[in-house]
Amino acid sequence: MHLFDPLVLGGIRLKNRIFVSPVCQYSANEGHPTTWHLVHLGSRAVGGAALVLAEATAVEARGRISPADSGIWLDSQADAWAPIARFIAEQGAAAGMQLAHAGRKGSTAVPWRGGKELSAEHGGWPTVAPSAVAFASEYPTPAAMTAADIDTVVTAFADGARRAYAAGFRVLEIHAAHGYLIHEFLSALSNRRQDEYGGSFENRMRLVRRVVAAVRDAVPEGTALLLRISATDWTDGGWDLDQSCALVESLKNEGIHLVDVSSGGNVATATNPFGPGYQTSFAAAIRLRTGVPTGAVGMIVAPAQADHVVADRTGRRGAARTRAAARSVLAAAGGAGARCQSRVARAVCARMVARSRHGSRSHHATTRCGPRASA
Repeated sequence: MHLFDPLVLGGIRLKNRIFVSPVCQYSANEGHPTTWHLVHLGSRAVGGAALVLAEATAVEARGRISPADSGIWLDSQADAWAPIARFIAEQGAAAGMQLAHAGRKGSTAVPWRGGKELSAEHGGWPTVAPSAVAFASEYPTPAAMTAADIDTVVTAFADGARRAYAAGFRVLEIHAAHGYLIHEFLSALSNRRQDEYGGSFENRMRLVRRVVAAVRDAVPEGTALLLRISATDWTDGGWDLDQSCALVESLKNEGIHLVDVSSGGNVATATNPFGPGYQTSFAAAIRLRTGVPTGAVGMIVAPAQADHVVADRTGRRGAARTRAAARSVLAAAGGAGARCQSRVARAVCARMVARSRHGSRSHHATTRCGPRASA
């Protein structure tokens, strides 16, 4: 098993195991993708990646991180996404979309304007979360969600999945990581509810189980369904690897074809031990303990390193089935500067990896990157 071996997820056959991770572009217009997205995602498909995942795409307006986030809560947004998905497919790649809800980390300015709380007069909106606990002092304090709010969000994920599929996306990833809404429900540090959605582990994972079922039922059989999780909060008392494995085990027969394993993002004061491949051990542990295929991300910065992550040498299984890229060298071999902004950092561009396979040399374009943060 190697980086350039094909992979089947659901009814989708991927030509290799290089995925382009979702990267927030903060370039949408009222949730509608623009030509920026066509160029950004299309060029990754031209470069040879098997799967190109569109950025965290909000399933409802209050689920955006910033006013410039892309969305899929309107039919007109699906119409705007359609030519992008079509172009990706025409290049031989699968088009994927990450379905997301920012929860308490929403209603913030774009990163190059500080990324902090937006007031109503500057385009902000009320945020929601499992509990009325702000992510940090510079973030808005959310309203604790009612049972009706939760039902609305589950329906929004299902409707977003239907629109994404209609637009041509055949791979859908549910974003349950990085301190956004679903992750907020999973972690006892952000979920202080005392009803059926809080307290016990079974209660805290109730929302993600409902969302997975709703999305699965909303799209045709054969659609590849991925789940992105943070394997740990990097903080005592929070979400951790054992809970991650138990969650994945509970979902292994519920239609999830691959778990995209990241970490952190839910505790503002947590310290992530950044380093080469620092999250691959989580992907390996989840795969070995549950039998569910995993994707690895996080400072996998060279083709040989990426191949090692997925390799099956001398009978030993690799850390992950796939390697997701896109962060630190989004413009590699592309020739144009990239607006990497705040959430850039991890890995090589799939195009660089694809070219290296054929002995070509990647030329690193100048990028305008903000400080590193989890995405």
